[in-house]
Amino acid sequence: MEKSKLGFRGYFSIILFGLFGQLAWVIENMYFNVFLYDTISGDTSAIAWMVAASAAVATLTTMFMGALSDKVGKRKVFITAGYILWGLSTLSFGFISVDNVRLLIPGASAITVAVILVIVMDCVMTFFGSTANDGAFNAWVTDTTDADNRGKVEGILATLPLIALLIIFGAFDGLTKNGQWPLFFYIIGGLVTLGGIAGIFLIKEKNVKPSEGNYWKTFFYGFRPKTIKENAGLYLALTTMCVFSIAYQVFMPYFIVYFNEYLKIDYIIILASVLLGASIVTMIVARFTNAKTIKKFFIPSLALMIIGLLGLFFLNKAEYALWIGIAGFVMMSGNLIFSSVVSAKIRNLTPADKVGHFQGIRMIFYVLIPMIIGPAIGSAVIKGSGMTYINQYNQVSDVPTPVIFLTAAIAALVVLVPLLLEFRAEKKNGK
Repeated sequence: MEKSKLGFRGYFSIILFGLFGQLAWVIENMYFNVFLYDTISGDTSAIAWMVAASAAVATLTTMFMGALSDKVGKRKVFITAGYILWGLSTLSFGFISVDNVRLLIPGASAITVAVILVIVMDCVMTFFGSTANDGAFNAWVTDTTDADNRGKVEGILATLPLIALLIIFGAFDGLTKNGQWPLFFYIIGGLVTLGGIAGIFLIKEKNVKPSEGNYWKTFFYGFRPKTIKENAGLYLALTTMCVFSIAYQVFMPYFIVYFNEYLKIDYIIILASVLLGASIVTMIVARFTNAKTIKKFFIPSLALMIIGLLGLFFLNKAEYALWIGIAGFVMMSGNLIFSSVVSAKIRNLTPADKVGHFQGIRMIFYVLIPMIIGPAIGSAVIKGSGMTYINQYNQVSDVPTPVIFLTAAIAALVVLVPLLLEFRAEKKNGK
């Protein structure tokens, strides 16, 4: 394979568009949940439905648009146009409220309609985001990197969600605490739109040979038994990522709500410290990862995540705030390192002529299945605890309890099954 020298422009583009994309995904993955919970409905089932719906849209969009970018041999237009529309659709959430629904549709169940509207608009926003980021940007990253630098690049990409969280926590979270949700969405949506405009001038189109043959033949390529058999290592790695992501999604959609409603402590300082520390550790580890060393980080990083989750389960009182931060740091460090090495391996095993298409296949394992199963498990565990309170709309709201972390730790142990099968297959093939 030809060596890919990214240079300053390449790394800058990866960081900039990775970060702007993650700003939008942080809003979609975490703050939409809080927005829905705090301002519209405290039923965690609504969160689970929203996460599942957006996951389905994200997967289908990435599959269709990723295959289309392969077909035309272009990534840049999908990235830039997608980011602009992604930002505008995020901005539109500033207009959604129960009061506005009452004004527009008198006599309707305003809360129900508002919940449906949030879920639908989340799907619209996800369509543009998945086109731009999951389909085109991720394919562009694979196109412009190689096995020697992908470990480093994945280390950078793995930290960007946390850096995005730090930015939002530090600069904009106060807006949500003060109920200024419209301004919050206007700012983040505007930034993402500006990112798309900047991409017109920054992104260097990689020469990608347009895929040959019928579009639909390409679309279904990854589902064929022959393809799975020929790329068994890739599908084992994807399965490993799938099970790992299910464990993560058991608790993550309810993470901020847990701090707010169960621990009743200010999560900003704790989470900011956790995210910053975990990002630094991941960046350091990324410097030592390449095609030869990547295998060494799987088991230790998975163990760190499980230990951290157990710590969060047992350290379940506000007076343990310092220790909760330490447990969170251990958990998040393990999560980021494991995610980065698995992602790097998946890129290394992806067929070079089907990069866009396999972003969609990746989304099935990384987003669709985990975001349907994980939040549903988390919601069932939360409802099983029976802990509730009456919110501002006189509704009974579910309160997440520490059991979500124990459940996630148990789910993370299951990751060992596909991971060990992967190691066994590699050993059999002399790798």
